Amino acid sequence: MKPKSKYYIYGIVILAIVIVAIIAVVFIRGGEYNPTINPSNFVSIINNPYYTLTPGTNYTYQSDTADGIEKNILIVTNKTKQIMEVTTIEVWDRVWLNDQLIEETYDWYAQDKEGNVWYFGEDSKEYDPVTQEVISTEGSWEAGVDGAKPGIIMKANPKIGDSYRQEYYKGEAEDMADVVSLGETVTVPFGTFKNCLKTRDWSKIDPTLNEYKYYSPDVAGVVLEVIVDSGERVELVNVTVD
Repeated sequence: MKPKSKYYIYGIVILAIVIVAIIAVVFIRGGEYNPTINPSNFVSIINNPYYTLTPGTNYTYQSDTADGIEKNILIVTNKTKQIMEVTTIEVWDRVWLNDQLIEETYDWYAQDKEGNVWYFGEDSKEYDPVTQEVISTEGSWEAGVDGAKPGIIMKANPKIGDSYRQEYYKGEAEDMADVVSLGETVTVPFGTFKNCLKTRDWSKIDPTLNEYKYYSPDVAGVVLEVIVDSGERVELVNVTVD
């Protein structure tokens, strides 16, 4: 039998390389984060047992930091915002350090029919504590704008081992959450809460973000955050409804 020419062999090698490259591209694209958002699959309320947003509800948190006392107030507003044709609920989030406003954020959430709570973006401002001038809007993003995509802030049926994106704006907002436990008991100034869901929040782009969050079905929200490295606690101190 006549041996194959070197050109034939080169051709086979090149073909194999092309096939491998195509498979790699398909695999990579298949791994891209690209959630399907169908506006008709969303409801007008957010009543997930671990993350309920009822307009008029106010959550107050407090933490002892190296720089002083930090107070955080979240207000579920009556305002909505259309994002990707989905009606989202707006949450007004402010942070004070030693009674000086240092951060203000408007967050947008919506719940699908299965009960997953989606995070559609935020308008964030950081303030100079002395002049009260805006010094940064870093971290702001809106799903559907400049490639940003919504993430899930709370799954309908969280299970230990679940890992999911909470937000996605490449290079700007890439927070993740891992479900660690479903039966934690925690004590904060607002009370003692059993059967809490514990997650580990971290970021693909910010190595300093590494914290545990505890969600109580009794409050239907976060009762405690613990920064892993320092042990610093952000505790729920009050909940009121207007």
